[in-house]
Amino acid sequence: MGTMPLARIHGVNDIRLDRVDVPAIPSTGVLIEVSLCGICGSDLSYAKFGGLPGAASPMAIGHEFSGVVKEVGADVQHIRIGDRVVVNPDSPKNKIGSNGLVGAFAPYVLVSDAVTDPSAIIPLPANLSFEQGAMVEPLSVAMHGINRCKLQPEDKLVIMGAGPIGLGAGLVARYYGVENIVIVDLSEKRLEVAAQLGLMPFKAGGGDLKAFLIETHGANTEVGVGVQPDTDVYLEATGVGAVFQQIIELGKRHARAVIIGVHINPAEINMIKLLMSEMSITAAMSYPTELPDVIEMLNSGKVDVSPLITHHYPLSEFHQAFSQAQNQEEAIKVLIDCQS
Repeated sequence: MGTMPLARIHGVNDIRLDRVDVPAIPSTGVLIEVSLCGICGSDLSYAKFGGLPGAASPMAIGHEFSGVVKEVGADVQHIRIGDRVVVNPDSPKNKIGSNGLVGAFAPYVLVSDAVTDPSAIIPLPANLSFEQGAMVEPLSVAMHGINRCKLQPEDKLVIMGAGPIGLGAGLVARYYGVENIVIVDLSEKRLEVAAQLGLMPFKAGGGDLKAFLIETHGANTEVGVGVQPDTDVYLEATGVGAVFQQIIELGKRHARAVIIGVHINPAEINMIKLLMSEMSITAAMSYPTELPDVIEMLNSGKVDVSPLITHHYPLSEFHQAFSQAQNQEEAIKVLIDCQS
């Protein structure tokens, strides 16, 4: 089928649109014509560090995508040419965008084994757009974080970080029936979007967060931890150690915290405060079961993800798109049109 462009990391902050062969499909494979692919925070990190340790080099990136099935291998029975689909890039046999060999910032991407793991490719309902399809993967990360904290409709929730995952977690929580949700961030743009989504924004560094939470969620005065916000759940989506420390300091007795942000560096915490409060701390990574549930959520019509999508670029302008995605004052989710 000739050659195609493919975004690959060659070194620290060295990303190139290389010319590579269009993949030939094995009997177990499916070739997908990529419609849209989102730039993930992990893609920004991979570029910063020159790739992912253990991955092939140069490292192909791109994993938040939707598209149309172009070809199917002889052994694939459940997928047909022309199907509109999203893909689980973390499928054990495929690892799209993280093993260095296959990435979706390209006109075509190969799912090499759709037989061993038939759930790796999921049909996109007819009434959902390719934009919504490209948001399924990051929303699944967010939903897994919400699921890990065992959120209940009556819970009072604080989300630290209003990036795509934090905002997505707010959408999922509202879909689950939670109404009292505060979201904290430095970016005015992201907090404006949070307000559009029905979340209560608070600008980090712009006031006393503890006082705001006590005013919003009420005060808890159980013996041992003093007066604390009556917040039930904290979701940490920044990857900043100081924010994790702040959550521990704010936590009431038996509060729950879920760490979903990627912390590159170790974080110090007040172990005495943690002990006295008996807070539960959980981590959330990936999305073992959530992709179909996110598609169901989007198909319900109850969740509007369009405010999260701030920019569109053609693949030919990938470098401009990547630069824009690094600007958190302007960008939330940047989508790449891989057919232009």
